[in-house]
Amino acid sequence: MSGRPGGGLGRGLGELFQRTDLEAPASREELGSGESTDTESSVVMPDGSYFAEIPVAQISPNPQQPRQVFDEDELAELAESISEIGLLQPVVVRKLDDDQYQLVVGERRWRAHKLAGIDAIPAIVRVTDEAELLRDALLENLHRAQLNPLEEAAAYRQLLDDFGCTKEELASRIKRSRPHLSNTLRLLNLPTSVQRRVAAGVLSAGHARALLMLDDPLSMEQLAQRIVAEGMSVRATEEAVALAHRVDERPTRPRQRTARALPEQVLTHANGLADWLDTRVQVSMGARKGRLTIEFADADDLDRIMGLLDVDTPGRGD
Repeated sequence: MSGRPGGGLGRGLGELFQRTDLEAPASREELGSGESTDTESSVVMPDGSYFAEIPVAQISPNPQQPRQVFDEDELAELAESISEIGLLQPVVVRKLDDDQYQLVVGERRWRAHKLAGIDAIPAIVRVTDEAELLRDALLENLHRAQLNPLEEAAAYRQLLDDFGCTKEELASRIKRSRPHLSNTLRLLNLPTSVQRRVAAGVLSAGHARALLMLDDPLSMEQLAQRIVAEGMSVRATEEAVALAHRVDERPTRPRQRTARALPEQVLTHANGLADWLDTRVQVSMGARKGRLTIEFADADDLDRIMGLLDVDTPGRGD
């Protein structure tokens, strides 16, 4: 297979170059290159960086790449995703001589792109080493770009991973809350088939967040098919997810007949608390009382949650 994958679902950070309002030359000719390029519709960033679709064969790996072993199964899975959806997170390269480029970041994406048999790869060509200028320009333009939820998630992830941006800085600069940022990033955990529906606008971000509450990819895919076939609302999807959890728990508790459906108000509070704390929150209710369970990863994560709850505990500093 060759050429770009069907669908043309967007370019993640590449879209920010197309939509930026910054005043800059429209092509590399004005930078003194004198070479024709496919980036004439793109805008050059203040540090000279620009977006382009570059032949995979003209890119070489970074010899300073510390990672030498790449999991073949993971590469195959990513290659399949790229074939179906396209690459939402461009690699970052620098220009060498004779129309050759060298990877700066994104070797795993580049290898998977080659494995998928696609000729050209979306790339950000970094002309200078002033990475902070490029990062700041992308941050300034992110909230103005009309990205679909999956492209938005991909842009967030690349800014965090490739451009040294923190979640706090990103949330502040694009005028989004930390829970919104975390919830959007979680969309990248969806199965490929579900991601494709989100990117195409068939499923909303609300549907996708509800699907992520399920435990396995197959259940997510099956419910996603139901959502599309039956035109289910986000609320109906959340109820279906809650029902699936109760069904899963039934074999381990033979006397589950006392279990009751959670009131909508309780579900709303639980989802809001999970968003705020950026962790999983479980709620169960019996005939006389209920239980609220907040999960944490480790001691540091627990300290973070306690700080958000503004709870003073022995040993915590002011």
